[in-house]
This record gives sequence, structure tokens and C-alpha cells, in this order.
Amino acid sequence: MTDSVLHPEAAASSHSSLVTGAISPGDRVRRLIWKLAIATLLLMAIGSATRVMDAGLACPDWPLCYGTLFPRQQMNLQVFLEWFHRLDAALIGLMSIGLCALTWWHRRELPGWLPWLSTFALGLIVFQGVLGGLTVTEMLRFDIVTAHLGTALLFFTTLLVMGVALLPYEGGTGNASKLSWLGLTAAILVYLQSLSGGLVGSRWALHQCLSSSQLCSVMNSHLWGIAPATLSILVLMLATKRTPALHSALRQLISAAGLLLLLQITLGIATFHLHLQVEPLTVAHQLIGASLLGTLVCFTVLSWRDRSLSAT
Repeated sequence: MTDSVLHPEAAASSHSSLVTGAISPGDRVRRLIWKLAIATLLLMAIGSATRVMDAGLACPDWPLCYGTLFPRQQMNLQVFLEWFHRLDAALIGLMSIGLCALTWWHRRELPGWLPWLSTFALGLIVFQGVLGGLTVTEMLRFDIVTAHLGTALLFFTTLLVMGVALLPYEGGTGNASKLSWLGLTAAILVYLQSLSGGLVGSRWALHQCLSSSQLCSVMNSHLWGIAPATLSILVLMLATKRTPALHSALRQLISAAGLLLLLQITLGIATFHLHLQVEPLTVAHQLIGASLLGTLVCFTVLSWRDRSLSAT
């Protein structure tokens, strides 16, 4: 069973677009979602670079930077990172408004849940903008900075849920009944571990623990959190391997998750032993963590679709 059966309105729109050669609303929305997801992943990498380069307050005011849209006179690497981070965030905000408007305008030709989920995503990006302003006005208060990262990851995963749910998908075998729950569990644990890492970074817990034995509990909670997150992914990989006649896309995703997990652990060990002194490694650590989370979310949604299609 395919999406054409699940969503007859979308199927009719796709058939009409094939005849006329025009891009269907579903295709247009899906492309915009994936562009947004990629832009959000890059934005998180830029945000991480801004933090590790100590550039979070390079622009002392908000939403402008030194009272202008482009602070040419004050421009240096730190100011550029913070300014470009805000610019990218503003573009993502505008794209999110466009996505929400597009899904509501074409709601009769799209799955019924899509306009509501795009509205939820827009609400997240508005809330994210508020948190972005507070990070500056509250002088990088650690709880606000951590919430800023958590909201960005939630927005990113929401986009992936929409994007994967709209992908053409055929050949579901129905053998992924338990894998969706295992995937969801792994994704939640990785999300929590990412928040823990964000808290370590926002409080500079590693530096304080090594230099003055302060905030070691924060640092250790992140280290101990590696075990359940890693174990959940390994269990998911084993269950996937032992599941017969599984869709090839699910196997490719779990292979990618395994490689990302190995790379993430390697980067984590390197950043720990180098005391976060090599900024590109720290940025890569957060970027790979977000990519691992995204891969698990894609696996979970696709396995749920495989299960739902078979049941239907």
C-alpha cells in the first residue's frame, strides 16, 4: 500500500501534476521542508561555532548588531559569527512562515495533519527567536542557552518528521512493528544526551571541573549519559539486523546511525582529552550529534510508516 491510498487528495494532485508537468503542492512543500531542515542543521553548527569562539555577545544589542543591520566598522570574526547566525535564523524564520502559509493554502490537497504540524514548527521558531534574544539580554544565562539548543533540535526533528512522512514510500513489508518503538526510545535518549552536552557547554563545566573541581556533577552526568544512549542504538541495530525482509531504506538509515555513533564517540573522547581547546572538533561533535538524532528520527518515522502501511 502506498501514500496514494493513504492520501487520495495528494494522489490526485500528483497525478494531475504529472499530466500537466507542473510541480504539485505536495512536492513543493516537501522540497521546502528539506531545504529548511538542511538550513537548520547548518544554523546549529554556526551556533556551536559562535559559542566555542566566545562570540555569543559579540553583538551587544538585539535584534540589531551595534544598532545596524550590518556592522561594517565593528566587523571581525566573532562579530561575523554572531551576525551571520542571526541572519541565518531570520531567513529560516521567513521560510517557516512561508511553509505554514503554503500548507494552509493547499490544505485540501495535502494530508490533514500537515498544516497543523507546520504551525507547530512555526511556533517553535518564534519561541526560538525569543530565546535567541534572551541569550543576549540575559548575558548567556546557561539555562536559556540550553533551552535555545533544545528548541532548535526539536524544530529540526519536527521538520524531519514532516519531510520523511511526505516521501514516496513503497514496498513496506510490515516487519518493522517493534523497530519504531526502539527507534523512538533511542531518539529520545540521544535528544536528552544532546541537552546534557549543551548544558556542559553553556556552563563550561569541563573547564571548571578540571581546573577547580566545580560542576563535576554536570560533566559526569553527560559522561554517564553516553551509556544508555549508546546501548539503545546498539539494541536497535541488532533488532534491525535480525528482522527479515526489511525495507532497504531502513537498513541504510541504521547503518548510517551506527557510523555516526562511532564518529560521535570518537569526537567526544577527542574533545574531552583536548579540553575543548580545538574549536572545530567541538563544533563537529555537536553537528554529528544532531545528525545522529536526525537519522534516528527518520528511521522511526519510516519504520512507523512501514508498520502502518502493512496494517492498512
